[in-house]
Amino acid sequence: MIETHAHIYSEKFNEDRELAIERAKDVGIERIYMPNIDHTSIDTMMECEEKHPDYCFSMMGVHPCSINKDFQKELYVVEDWLSKRKFRAIGEIGMDLYWDKTHQAEQTEALEIQIGWAKKYKLPIIIHSRDSTNEVLEVLRKHNDDDLFGIFHCFGGSLEEAKSISELGFKIGIGGVVTFKNSSLSDVVKDIPIEDLVLETDCPYLPPVPYRGKRNEPSYLKLIAERVALEKEVSVKELIRQTIENSLSIFK
Repeated sequence: MIETHAHIYSEKFNEDRELAIERAKDVGIERIYMPNIDHTSIDTMMECEEKHPDYCFSMMGVHPCSINKDFQKELYVVEDWLSKRKFRAIGEIGMDLYWDKTHQAEQTEALEIQIGWAKKYKLPIIIHSRDSTNEVLEVLRKHNDDDLFGIFHCFGGSLEEAKSISELGFKIGIGGVVTFKNSSLSDVVKDIPIEDLVLETDCPYLPPVPYRGKRNEPSYLKLIAERVALEKEVSVKELIRQTIENSLSIFK
């Protein structure tokens, strides 16, 4: 399996990060891709990559919840890092209108700037779109071309939204929400082509059943794979094979 979205560098793993990575390897996870949050998360993310080269891979970007009226300061840091070394993606970036819409304009501008960097460096973008899928899609349509691709992480929307995402050439990240009893995602996943899906945990957040209320970790990806395979009516082996192929098509 490939873990396409894990904050394994989070302070939530300070006591047992190495053990959590070993557990991930034990269940068959071959790679972990780490999205950045903002300037405060870069050092610990890089340290994790340095300790686990060829296993933990860093992305670079600014999470929309870290975008405020002084967002240019965060972007300067990202731009500087992108000029220094290679990253596997620009992310996670996007919009988050769940709490409020105070900085929607700034989030839109920051997203467009980071899309420009992704095109410059020929990198995928990893999209965060909480309560803002249509707004993000509008921005992506504006900038759509052959150099724009990536993943909508932590998807929890409708089939119509999934189709719109796929039409733009993006993959759809499925996480622990698919296992929640009160979630409609399991029904939506049934009708999303398997070629459009990738797997993620978004750890330490959103753990799958039966770990709700506890810390999430990459090894729980196996539970997500099993549930998606069940909904798609394919074997777990086939689901894993296809999602690995899908993931590698993004992280070229």
